[in-house]
Amino acid sequence: MSPSQPAMKAADKTGMFAGLNGKEVSGTAQVSGSGVMLSGFSSDEGPDLHVYLTNGTDEAAVSAGKQLGAVKYDQKSQTFALNGVDTSAYSTVVIHCDKAKAVFGAAKLS
Repeated sequence: MSPSQPAMKAADKTGMFAGLNGKEVSGTAQVSGSGVMLSGFSSDEGPDLHVYLTNGTDEAAVSAGKQLGAVKYDQKSQTFALNGVDTSAYSTVVIHCDKAKAVFGAAKLS
């Protein structure tokens, strides 16, 4: 156990992706103390897809959320570092096209 690990570990949360706004997104999102892992993931192709932690699926929620990085629509397994983000403050993992300002899909965490 490294001394840099936080003493408080949030419980892991998972959610299944569902497509929104006419887009197809599928797979599982798992949020743990170390990061957000996508597994069995696939999404409709978009020019500028990113993963966000949010508290909803509208543009306001995405704007208020935390972007974790660019997502590849055709890569089944992807991991995103949290870099000190308090995951307990968020309820949803969203796939968002930043260029089109459109939510492609979301996974409600529990």
